[in-house]
Amino acid sequence: MNESRNRLVRIGEVSRILDIPAYVLRYWETEFPELQPTKSASGQRLYSDRDIDMIRQIAQLRYDEKLTLSGTKRKLKNSELPAPSQDLIKSLRNVKNSLQEILADLR
Repeated sequence: MNESRNRLVRIGEVSRILDIPAYVLRYWETEFPELQPTKSASGQRLYSDRDIDMIRQIAQLRYDEKLTLSGTKRKLKNSELPAPSQDLIKSLRNVKNSLQEILADLR
């Protein structure tokens, strides 16, 4: 697994990297439920690479394509991947259970 893809970045660094004010990032968290950074013990927002990708996409739609917040939300919603099928969920649960059994046998 690529460890660099699991890093967490503070809001100030994200603001600097993407040239988006921190107050805008905080506001977007209220408007886009899929944007949910974790918080450190001290309450500092920590953005994952997934969050940063989402911010880039929002910024591109808002600033480059000049979409309104409503238009951005619609565009993001229409571009979402479909929900996994029940068969896939069942298969993944079976794999998880099998792995848990193997782990229990190894202990």
